[in-house]
Amino acid sequence: MRKELNIALVQSNLAWENAEGNFAIFNQHLEKIKEADLIVLPEMFSTGFSMNPAPLAESMQGKTMNWLTQKAKEKNCVITGSFIAEEKGKYFNRLVWMRADGSFELYDKRHLFRMAGENSLYTEGQKKLIVELKGWKICPLICYDLRFPVWSRNVNREYDILLYIANWPAVRSHPWKTLLPARAIENQCYVLGLNRVGKDGNNLDYSGDSSVIDPLGKYVAEAVPGKEEIVFVKLNDAFLEQCRANFPVNLDGDKFSLNLD
Repeated sequence: MRKELNIALVQSNLAWENAEGNFAIFNQHLEKIKEADLIVLPEMFSTGFSMNPAPLAESMQGKTMNWLTQKAKEKNCVITGSFIAEEKGKYFNRLVWMRADGSFELYDKRHLFRMAGENSLYTEGQKKLIVELKGWKICPLICYDLRFPVWSRNVNREYDILLYIANWPAVRSHPWKTLLPARAIENQCYVLGLNRVGKDGNNLDYSGDSSVIDPLGKYVAEAVPGKEEIVFVKLNDAFLEQCRANFPVNLDGDKFSLNLD
């Protein structure tokens, strides 16, 4: 049985390629969160969306993992966000699902943004992650993954919440705001979209447009564009179950398998 889920989406500016600066920024944000089951941070929250992985990448015992461990324990909740990870000479845009007890799960970004050269510098992930929190099954994905609906297809209702963390530029805010509701409608789930604000080291602007969307594609909550803000939302499962029972579209879904080669 799903229990009420308290979520905090941290729409923030990021210090460019400066982990310590970003830890300081998020320390201040997290002080404002008094109670949450899940705190969501942006993609590459400790550096910004950098194509300079060699000097910035960290091991799984590095300072970003240590900070996440400390903060999840301190806030007594799950904290998630991605960072630049290095493993066996390869770089990954790696999401960490960090629990209060120090245990964690990982998801490596599957779809790498070739228009910025991410696909030539980072290694793509090979599997999705489904995690559980207070009875809710959650599928966390990263930014460009949003454009690929097959990857997020909710086969056999394997999840209840689809979560996207992003560094999605303002120039493409219309696709962001269009695709998030589409993913909610087609998968009959809640969608959480958390994006950064501010300007990065490549002079790209980010408007945030962070939001929570229900299974009918309607906005439950949304941040003010361009503003550093924490979006708080409480989800209960009554509406989700009603939507699924009244319109069981999943029963007519196409059968398919993914070729990851």
